Amino acid sequence: MEPLRGADPAGIAGYRLLRRLGAGGMGVVYLARTTGGALAALKVIRAGHADDPGFRARFRREVETAGRVASPWVVPLLDADPDASSPWLATAFVPGPSLAEAVEECGPLPYGTVRVLGARLAEALEAVHGAGLVHRDVKPGNVLLAVDGPRMIDFGIARMPEDTSLTASGLVVGSPGFLSPEQARGRGREIGPASDVFSLGCLLAYAVTGERPFGGGSAADMLMRTVHDEPDLDGVPEPLLPLLRGCLAKEPGSRPGVADVRRILEGTAPQGDARLPTPDDTAPQDDARLPAVPADDTALQAGAWLPEVLTRLIARRSAAVLALPDVEATEVSGAAATVVDPGPERAPTRRRFLVLGSAAAVLAAGGTAAWWSADRAGRGSARDGGTALPRLTLALHADLSGDDRTTGRAQRDGVRLAVDHLNSLTGRGFELALQVHDDEGGTARARQIARRLAADDQVRAVIGPTTDACAQATLALYQRAVLPMVSVSVGLDDVSALTYRVYAATRPGDATLAAPVVAYLARTADARRTVLVDDEAEGDFSWNLCAGVAEALRSAQRTTIGRTLAADDDTDAAFRALAGSVTDAGADAVVFAGGYARAARLARALRSAGYSGARLATQRALDPRFLTSAGDAADGWVFSTAFLDPTRVPAARSFVTSYRARYDTAPPPYSAEAYDATLFVGRALTTLGAAHAERAALVGRLRETDYRGITKRLHYTGSSTRYTMDAVYLFRATGGSFRYLGQYADATA
Repeated sequence: MEPLRGADPAGIAGYRLLRRLGAGGMGVVYLARTTGGALAALKVIRAGHADDPGFRARFRREVETAGRVASPWVVPLLDADPDASSPWLATAFVPGPSLAEAVEECGPLPYGTVRVLGARLAEALEAVHGAGLVHRDVKPGNVLLAVDGPRMIDFGIARMPEDTSLTASGLVVGSPGFLSPEQARGRGREIGPASDVFSLGCLLAYAVTGERPFGGGSAADMLMRTVHDEPDLDGVPEPLLPLLRGCLAKEPGSRPGVADVRRILEGTAPQGDARLPTPDDTAPQDDARLPAVPADDTALQAGAWLPEVLTRLIARRSAAVLALPDVEATEVSGAAATVVDPGPERAPTRRRFLVLGSAAAVLAAGGTAAWWSADRAGRGSARDGGTALPRLTLALHADLSGDDRTTGRAQRDGVRLAVDHLNSLTGRGFELALQVHDDEGGTARARQIARRLAADDQVRAVIGPTTDACAQATLALYQRAVLPMVSVSVGLDDVSALTYRVYAATRPGDATLAAPVVAYLARTADARRTVLVDDEAEGDFSWNLCAGVAEALRSAQRTTIGRTLAADDDTDAAFRALAGSVTDAGADAVVFAGGYARAARLARALRSAGYSGARLATQRALDPRFLTSAGDAADGWVFSTAFLDPTRVPAARSFVTSYRARYDTAPPPYSAEAYDATLFVGRALTTLGAAHAERAALVGRLRETDYRGITKRLHYTGSSTRYTMDAVYLFRATGGSFRYLGQYADATA
């Protein structure tokens, strides 16, 4: 779920909108509440499509089609208005994941679960076909999982067999990989109920193996294999093979009917009909059948058809929905204006507007810094009661020899201390082993490491990578392997919590770095006229930071002025001109969003220009080389960071003592944060127990874990991949070093 946006209405036709559930080219789906308090999924068509008479007619047909099907395993249509200015329809809300999400996050489903899934979907298709329709788009994304059974959704392309308006000869409609051969050939007149049976066979093969039976790749390749190749059913349990081979027959007349599929899966097929052996069959027995699902669905009502990890996921989603408060009316507002002018060649993109408003509340909302201490247990040995403990493996994926090796090595050292600490605790139930992998700061090397770790069944979770680029390069690989990826220093702002469920970011996103800047300008410097310098060498990071600060400070009393430093302009003249523009503007503050080298050159230029106002930058410039290069001009610069100085934090005293004893130096940035990230994973593993600490289970448990560490509190926020939102701080350059000022809400010096 995502929050409503400024342009979203407060309600539609008596439905109060609560959250966004999804959006696409055709429209937006909202979570809504009826006047009676029930929850609904409300699909609203975009105005551009509503003006198309053909599209409106197709939408009206979808409403009529959905209203004709009655089955407990089909999400019911509650209400609709295809003639409204923005056509809409409302269906019952199901808080569970789609089958596609479930397999992606938790891996293939157990044999027993797939049997129930297939039987219930076959029953749903009986209702569809009984209404004289063909669904035509049976796929994992159109099946929702609930504790009492699956639900089929989306009748957007369902038609009567004789209706060829949408499936004229040569037109392929549906989802490649789950289409029948007749659909793949575009033979609209041949598409009947048997086509849905073929799609159901594809879906069940995917559910039980995690792979499409006709492979992946381009749509054309999948369609070609569907028509000409035999399905790849490797990994399908032997009892299911006869049925799936029958469903996936090339000729429609050779496939079983949906009623036969249901009876076979329930084990109620009459004597002599096609049947499935039970998993423990040792020899053919004419009367052997699968145990029938109880007629009163007792097992389903108890939620026994799903594995525990999915039941917990549904419970979490249900709890999140029930906890939603009623929302106040939302006024439509225009897009926020941006003071910084990036120039005609840098038009704002969707990503650039993600930060607007992220720091806007800083001026009105205060807050106090709170240092959390972990709940520590007593020390113990590697053996409990004389019995060797099971071993679980954690992997560190870091840049240990590339450009960001300082940060990567700091994380490595913090992780090592945390692993030692975990292994010293009594009652933990396992021994934690650590693998360390160096990606050298390169994306190709990072992908190699991710593939290796994904294939290593011993690895339960990964700490890292170090950089944004390597994180982007490996996210999909870790997600495919359902391997938890817990980052420490990655600042990506636009990672989808829905797509990348394995990802847990233990630092706030880059957009949040604007908040300390705004707080310092407004409360400490009381800046009235601020120059914001967008350093194009830093790409979107710089633009977004300046945009966020500008939006938050925008008022009659606080003026912001935009300046741009070209990525390829490193001449002394450019920095002198930039410093001159700051003084000419009468600015009492300047914010620079670049790296340490260019920040140092600007610092020297500002000193030469006689500027003495507030000077702010971010952690990208907080580098000892800034101090060396800028010299005396570095003094007074203030930096916004996503890491703290543990030597100044009372809760971190034990960590600092251990770090100094082991490495003979003070802990550097991100070492304490890596220590916390590791103990966060350790807490989740401990509560799961070694016997249940599988990857998929750990993904779910991390979302349930609330860990109060030495640097921050880590817990799932429910709206993003971020497990902390306000752990941002301020440092000040003074006397040739960086002095920690504290958490931004309390830093005033």
